[in-house]
Amino acid sequence: MDESVAVRFYKIEVLADRIFDRLYQEVMRLGFGTQEISLKRPHEASYRLERDPATCEYSLVGDWLSEQGMKLGTLLFHADGSFFVEQDVVRPHPKQSGWFVEAVNAWGKGDNIKAEARLLAMPE
Repeated sequence: MDESVAVRFYKIEVLADRIFDRLYQEVMRLGFGTQEISLKRPHEASYRLERDPATCEYSLVGDWLSEQGMKLGTLLFHADGSFFVEQDVVRPHPKQSGWFVEAVNAWGKGDNIKAEARLLAMPE
C-alpha cells in the first residue's frame, strides 16, 4: 500500500471497523445465520486515492475483490468525513420468499452510520 494511502486508511480504520459492524448487524437483522454470510473486513480491500471532481479533494477508495478478481464491494471515504460502503450479499432473503438480498450499504458522516440491505424481487 502506498504511504499516502496507508496514512489515510489509518485515519479512518476505527470508523471503517464500526461501519463493518453495522453492515454485519444489518445482515443478521435480515435473519441470516452467523455462518451463512461472510462479509469482508475493511483491511481486506485494495485502496487508492481518487480526486473528487466536485471538491478537488482526494477520497480514499477501496475495493473488495473475490479470489477470481471479481468486485464484491466498495468503500468510499470523502475528505469531508462522509462515506459510502457497499458489499455484495447475493443470497435469497432468509425470511421473505420471493425476495433476493443483492447487497448491504452503509452511508453517513462521522459517527452517524446508516445502513440498509438492497432487496430485489425474485424473477417469476
